[in-house]
Amino acid sequence: MKIALLCIGDELVTGQVVNSNSAFIASSLLDHGLRVSSHTVTGDSEKEIVDAVNFLAAGNDIVIATGGLGPTADDVTSAAVAKATGNPLEENRHALAHIRETVFRRNLLYSTSADDKQAFLPAGSAIIRNPVGTASGFYLAHHGCRLFFLPGVPAEMELMLHESVIPCIKEIYGGKNTIRTARFNIFGLSEPETDEMLSGIANHEKGLFLCICVIFPWIRITLRAESGSEEEADNLLRQASETVREQLGGWIFSEDEISMEEKIAELFTRSGLTLSLAESCTGGMIAERLTSVPGSSAWFLEGRVTYSNAAKIRQLGVPEELLERYGAVSCEVAEAMAVGIRVRSVSDLSIAVTGIAGPSGGSAGKPVGTVFISLADSEGCRTECFSFSGSREKIRVMSTWKGMDWLRRYLLNLHA
Repeated sequence: MKIALLCIGDELVTGQVVNSNSAFIASSLLDHGLRVSSHTVTGDSEKEIVDAVNFLAAGNDIVIATGGLGPTADDVTSAAVAKATGNPLEENRHALAHIRETVFRRNLLYSTSADDKQAFLPAGSAIIRNPVGTASGFYLAHHGCRLFFLPGVPAEMELMLHESVIPCIKEIYGGKNTIRTARFNIFGLSEPETDEMLSGIANHEKGLFLCICVIFPWIRITLRAESGSEEEADNLLRQASETVREQLGGWIFSEDEISMEEKIAELFTRSGLTLSLAESCTGGMIAERLTSVPGSSAWFLEGRVTYSNAAKIRQLGVPEELLERYGAVSCEVAEAMAVGIRVRSVSDLSIAVTGIAGPSGGSAGKPVGTVFISLADSEGCRTECFSFSGSREKIRVMSTWKGMDWLRRYLLNLHA
């Protein structure tokens, strides 16, 4: 069975909006054993939509399209589909009733000419219920292909896909193939290093696939096992997952959809330890990420952004002579920052970061990208110097992630 996606909208073609709908649909279908074979994007041109619909319908069993079902003048999907399929536009009474009900229920401002436009669908269409918006989706057959049209608003499309479209596809075609997936998230390795360490795991003949995707500054590894048997797919995935864990070990910071900060929160909760932060070049980025996790107040005590030398002296107690002798970006100052914030907050652990994010401020001895990170606990400090490259933002992000990864590894060692 061949499935194609069609996303409609000038904002997608011009790059003003990232096409997240395609990724969501393809990923959701894969979780149900349905694989997408192609992605197409077209603008809000009736002719372009007609051409795309005819082309995709001729070569696929299913087309899922999003966008262009709203009330404005540039929403021409319904008219284009009517022209492509040879089914005239007609007012669909179910779609009209849905518009009136939604407007009334949500106490929205009602405009007859604009809102009712969404009720005109190609003749013979069956509507797809929209639980949250006014625009109904619809589906119909064309050239032996089943066409599904959904709104482009992600919050609406996502519900309709799971509640209506996927169940309909599975009912029509049945579950002919079982697909199982596992995801591993790693930090600290390059893409070539990762590829080399995982060499030989994929086996396409057996139905085992491996994908390495760089999502700066981390990497996601996706394993996919495909088989006509659920048991065989599960066994394939389990064996391959064990191999990935053995090969990558501590480079894996989490699995599935768990973020780095969520993993750290889990480890802090288990350990019962507390944390404080002293940040300079990262400007509070570590604190922002960690406190984005609900419940982080149980273990995160405080963070201070001490950007200037005066702030390092006043808020952290960094000796002025250290700053004068070694400079703000140095092993000695990073260590003093970590100790200072830990003592003042009375935390079990502390992390300090100081560096040169650029684009200016570097020197021959300390070029842009030089970053010192220090972790302090009751037994002392561990401090290292790193040389990061790239833009100012990339250096700050890498510093943030390196600091978080230090925390993760420290906490993991407590439970080892």
